[in-house]
Amino acid sequence: MSVVNSLLKFFQEGGLFMYPILFLFAAGVAIAVERWLFLTRERIVSRSEWERLMPHLYQGDFLMALEQARKSRAALANILVLGLNRVQKKKSPESVEKVMLQGLMEFVPRLEKRTHYLATLANLATLLGLLGTIVGLIQAFTAVANADPAQKADLLSASISVAMNTTAFGLLAAIPLLLIHSLLMSKTTEIVNSLEMAAMKLVNLLDEKEEAPDGEQHP
Repeated sequence: MSVVNSLLKFFQEGGLFMYPILFLFAAGVAIAVERWLFLTRERIVSRSEWERLMPHLYQGDFLMALEQARKSRAALANILVLGLNRVQKKKSPESVEKVMLQGLMEFVPRLEKRTHYLATLANLATLLGLLGTIVGLIQAFTAVANADPAQKADLLSASISVAMNTTAFGLLAAIPLLLIHSLLMSKTTEIVNSLEMAAMKLVNLLDEKEEAPDGEQHP
């Protein structure tokens, strides 16, 4: 209970600026949780779809792979559908690659959606903390100016200590948000790279099929 009481006292002594900082932190946590769940699900689903479609692709059964991919709403499947549609129309591997990369570019904003807000919220929390400290210091010096000279030093030190609470709380909110932002961006990059790799594997399979002698079977 002493820790809880200390935290409550710390928050209450920080003044009004503690509340907007807390709101920013709560909003950042909500965004982080939603994005983390979305990206985790997208990675798992895409990996599952690739494992399901891979046998058909490596066997050269692109029609079956297309039919299976159409049944899924995963990003990987949607991107492969674009490419496999071109394959069925006898388009070149370069054309297949181009249409899949276009599909990937359309999907990337969905992966990055709202993630950049975390950095903005972290910066705002830090700035609000500094602003709260400055306002607190102004109030402290104003109050001390009219105080008894013998008490000025004690009043000033106590007031400065309280004023610094907002800066500390702003940093406590900002640091985790920045770390989470970095993790989410790393996770997003990992997913994008995996989608690009899947698209390139399909293009390579098409190249191998075109270069192979007639009638030769490929794994």
